[in-house]
Formats: sequence, structure tokens, C-alpha cells
Amino acid sequence: MIMIFGIPVQALLGQLLIGLINGSFYAILSLGLAIIFGLLRVINFAHGAQYMLGAFVGYLMLQHLGIGYWPALILVPLVVGLSGAVVERFALRRLYELDHLYGLLFTFGLALLIEGTFRYFYGSSGQPYATPAALSGGNNLGFMYLPNYRGWVVVISFIVCIAVWALIEKTKLGAYLRAATENPRLVQAFGVNVPLLLTLTYAIGAGLAGFAGVLAAPIYQVSPLMGSNLIIVVFAVVVVGGMGSIMGAIVTGYLLGLMEGLTKVFYPEASNIVIFVIMAIVLLIRPAGLFGKEA
Repeated sequence: MIMIFGIPVQALLGQLLIGLINGSFYAILSLGLAIIFGLLRVINFAHGAQYMLGAFVGYLMLQHLGIGYWPALILVPLVVGLSGAVVERFALRRLYELDHLYGLLFTFGLALLIEGTFRYFYGSSGQPYATPAALSGGNNLGFMYLPNYRGWVVVISFIVCIAVWALIEKTKLGAYLRAATENPRLVQAFGVNVPLLLTLTYAIGAGLAGFAGVLAAPIYQVSPLMGSNLIIVVFAVVVVGGMGSIMGAIVTGYLLGLMEGLTKVFYPEASNIVIFVIMAIVLLIRPAGLFGKEA
């Protein structure tokens, strides 16, 4: 048996895989948070609830409408994004000119409302969501066993993250979004519908959370608590990457997931706090985050 620092290589690679899977969810969720904060300057504490909502919408589609996993990957982000657009249009946009604390308190209350509603109807216990047949089973790589669905999560999360980054940073729509948040009056003078762009921005962030929820459903049980258990970690990822930095959110999400996996191998007792320790160190050295810009 091959050993690395006294650890069997299979155990090490297995934990790295788990860390990479967790990092995939961290990357997608922190990307959504970074978009919303970077463009709207709103600290979206409802992001975890929207992640949970995505998982539940996928679950309910399967149970009551017979809509399977593959259509749900497309439909659920649209549904959650639409719900986010409604929230932005009728409530959140009234808070843009106020202190950031008002947006945080509103989204925190919204998260409690969504979570409480699902706990009332479904309790705290999780609901199972079957792995799609096309991705069941796995492959023996010789040094480890790779479940197909876990591999799919890593690949599709990376593709989605890069696609969204390219949309924001490399397209005309992304340029309009960034310009609309920097100087809305000037952009509106050119005939651009700025309120619609702001609504679209929040909808994209919420849709990413819903997409992550669908991806997570076959791995973790669909539970009203799944978002609240994850959102604090995701906020830590965003802080380390730099608040509002889109590429920082992606890179840091994967790296911190891997760090968490390595910690479970070498010092399991610290695996639940290693991300927060890294966050504290980064804030002491570089308060703006690894990829953030100094004010």
C-alpha cells in the first residue's frame, strides 16, 4: 500500500475528492454572492435559503410533476431566479440607497421566512433525491473509486462558473451590468433599462444558488436546514476571495474546499474551522481579500 506522510494514498485522494466536491458548491454559491454584492452592494443572506429552495423545487418537480433531474437542471434555476427577480423588484430595490445593514437584515429575515415555511410543511428531516440513472455507479481509477455523479458535479460546476465569469467580464451584457451599478444615470441616458439590469443581476445570483441546490440534491438529503448549514462557510469563502471579486469567489471556493479535505486527513478535529482560520489570517494580512481591491 502506497503511503504519503503515513496516510494511505487512497484515503488522501478520497478526501481530496470530497474537498473538491465541497469546493464545487462553495464556488457556485460564492460566485452568486459575489455577483450580487459586487454589482448591487447587497449582502444577500437569503442565498442559503435560495440554495435550499432550488433543492426543494427539484424534489417537488420530481415527486408531483414527474420532472426528472435533467430538465430540473434548467427549470429550477429559472424558477428560483424568477422568485429572486420578484424579491428584487418589489422589496430589495427600495434599500439600495440605504446602509448595507438594511439589505442584510431584510435578506436575513427572508431566509428565516423561507426556511420556516419548509420546516413547517416538511419538518427538519431530509428527503431523498435519487441519482439520475445515467450518472449512477462509478469508475475504478486504480488508486481510487470515483463515483460518476461526484465527477459530474465537479465538471459541470467548473463549466458554469467559467461561463458566468465570461458573461459578466467579457460580454456587452456584462459591461452594461457593471456600468449600471457604477453610474446608473449615465447608462440610463443612453437608453439602457437600468432597473431591469439590476433585477437581472439579482436573478442570476439567485439562479446560481438554485442550480447548486439541484446539484446537491442527489448527494445530500433535501432538507430545510441545508442552506443555513452552508451559508456561513460560503460567506467566509467570499471574504477570503474578496467581496465582489467574481474570479476570487471561484478560485477561493475550490481551493478552500481542497484545504478542508486535506485537513480532514491530517487533523480531522480542525476540519470544521480551517476555512475560518484561513479567513482570519487573510483579513489580518490583506483586509480586502486575496483578489479584492483596496478601497
